[in-house]
Amino acid sequence: MTSIIKFTALSGAKNESPPCYLLQVDNFRFLLDCGWDESFSMKIINNIKKHIHQIDAILLSYPDVYHLGALPYLVGKLGLKCPVYATIPVFKMGQMFLYDLYQSRHNSEEFDLFTLDDIDAAFDQIIQLKYSQTVQLKGKGHGLTITPYATGHMVGGAMWRIVKEGEEDIIYAVDYNHKKERHLDGAVLESLGRPHLLITDSYNATNAQARRKERDQSLLTNILNTLRRGGNILIAVDTAGRVLELSQLLDQMWRNQESGLCAYHLALLNNVSYNVVEFAKSQVEWMSDKIMRMFEDQRSNPFQFKHITLCHSLSDLAKVPDPKAVLVSVPDMECGFSRDLFVMWAPSPLNSIIFTTRTSPGTLSRHLIENPRVSAVDMEVRKRVKLEGAELDAYYLKLREEREATKMAEIKDEVKSDDSDEDAENETIQLSAPGKSPKIAKHDLTMADEGKTRSSFFKLAKSFPMYPCKDEKIKWDDYGEAIRPEDYMSKEVTKPEEKLEEPMETELELDESINVPPTKCIAERQTVPISCSIAFIDFEGRSDGESVKRIISIVKPRQLIVVHGNMGPTDHLVQFAHTSLGLEQSKVFAPAIGECVNATTESKIYQVKLKDSLMSSVVFSQAKDADLAWIDGEIHFSSSTSKSILGQQGTVGADDSSDGVPVLDVLPQTLTKGHSNVFINPPRLTDFKQILTKAGFQAEFSGGVLVCNGVVAIRKMAVGKIGLEGVLCEDYYKVRQLLYDQFAII
Repeated sequence: MTSIIKFTALSGAKNESPPCYLLQVDNFRFLLDCGWDESFSMKIINNIKKHIHQIDAILLSYPDVYHLGALPYLVGKLGLKCPVYATIPVFKMGQMFLYDLYQSRHNSEEFDLFTLDDIDAAFDQIIQLKYSQTVQLKGKGHGLTITPYATGHMVGGAMWRIVKEGEEDIIYAVDYNHKKERHLDGAVLESLGRPHLLITDSYNATNAQARRKERDQSLLTNILNTLRRGGNILIAVDTAGRVLELSQLLDQMWRNQESGLCAYHLALLNNVSYNVVEFAKSQVEWMSDKIMRMFEDQRSNPFQFKHITLCHSLSDLAKVPDPKAVLVSVPDMECGFSRDLFVMWAPSPLNSIIFTTRTSPGTLSRHLIENPRVSAVDMEVRKRVKLEGAELDAYYLKLREEREATKMAEIKDEVKSDDSDEDAENETIQLSAPGKSPKIAKHDLTMADEGKTRSSFFKLAKSFPMYPCKDEKIKWDDYGEAIRPEDYMSKEVTKPEEKLEEPMETELELDESINVPPTKCIAERQTVPISCSIAFIDFEGRSDGESVKRIISIVKPRQLIVVHGNMGPTDHLVQFAHTSLGLEQSKVFAPAIGECVNATTESKIYQVKLKDSLMSSVVFSQAKDADLAWIDGEIHFSSSTSKSILGQQGTVGADDSSDGVPVLDVLPQTLTKGHSNVFINPPRLTDFKQILTKAGFQAEFSGGVLVCNGVVAIRKMAVGKIGLEGVLCEDYYKVRQLLYDQFAII
């Protein structure tokens, strides 16, 4: 048996867009990562939206926005409801990434693609796993297991191994790093054996990296030169991923007395810096063996920083004396504190800007990395300011009108709820004849039967005088009896001439003093002169091109899908697979965005639906772990899917929806020709000997032939065939029946 495997690239194919892929294994569909770029391109969302109701599970590789940035939008706006699998650090650090991103956008613009509640709702769907923890899927995914393995790059980063029980295994590994770093061990891809299908990226397939010692020395030299001339250093980093490696490195540099950095200051600036460091302290078990030994032997946590000042705003950073080095988010400089500091520090020749990762093309950071000697940049400067003057008055007026409208709506609801109570109060009102006004009964001790007409036929009950009693209806809400503030007000405080509107104004003024002052976002085009020095030092934490090719050579996958890389690196890795790995052209795929490739191992396997009429007429025979049956049927194709179903393996076509699968129906009996019996699952003679012995036969091997009671001989003929010879007697027919019982006969 084999599974139907189809792979569709929704983003991150033959370019540097964020990775997002749809993997189909039989009827179960995985969404492999759901990244979003810095510009929040809706093309990615639209590609996912086409398959939003088909997604059965999501597998997340890393906690950064490039791998899970679209998750809040999918859950909050598109209503995605499916389990999401990730490691524990990806769950914690992923929240920090998205919180920081939302706050950075909110500080400079009206950001409404998702809210903090959407982030919380999305992460409530995440099932947290540990490395090498195998999860058996249920329902449509019965027989499928998923397991995360360490990949380096970021804390909690995972490659996923998807295994169909007794069949193919698939490995999804992107952006991995095989090298050991200060806080992480390398990837374990080489130890996973030879998979049927490997899905990997070509992002660094043609890149050569500097040695770690040279890279660290280059960073130290840039920092020292800038600080000694009295300038500040902006180091653009992410929120909670690669910043851990850089912060640990810089803290070690500052601890070294011989480095000459002790006289200067170091800061970490983002909206969640304190939480990031606290989470890092609690995730030591997910980091390198060296850090684990240090923690166990010396009880020393490497993220208990001694020289890094944690800042959450520009005002906090202003308290740190100059000159200073600042690790600041976000790395693309499209928003956040990094963009603000760039505008402030770029005009000074004393300052320096250091980029540690390549962001998407079109961002400010990528433009500066590719053009380090640019003298000025025209950019949009956005910021949030407080409302003043007429705008502030208009805001409060609108707020007052909204509150009044809300109160009026509440009063109307109360009136509707009290309609039933008024019916009880109106029982004292007596209706007169049509056209006359109703009469109201008088309540007195000498109460008479007013307004009533006597009848001589019926005997009326005698009435007695009674005091009038009117029960006051007590109003309740979800929290009990409603409280009337006037019952608890002091008479000295309450003034009789006080108007009803004044308490409302007082309440509004009180709320205005408590709430955050109203603000608005403004934007203006500005040409920022660049006189500072700009440098790019690679701290991305990805394997270089030579290492990627060496690892693939060790893994030796039977099939390969190359994603997430420009055309040049992608073609280079595909050519390497053909020449060095010896893979046929039909076994290596490099799909474009929107294309679906058929990576099914067997070329003559298709997916069909069975009609109920067919299933009711089928007789199954059991063979080991499978039930087999012979079917005489005919396949009905729909016009939209006949072409894609009958295509050859590996061809690119549209993804088949559940409605487009061909249907297998019963062949009319007039067209059924019948068939000879087919014997499946032949037994081994050694096993059959034990069966004969239990049945009371004397069975012995003689020259490779199994002889039973001296009258029946059983021997292996051709492949899968067994010969039975002997005298026609009762023993012969019993042995033959026992032999038939070992086969699945259809």
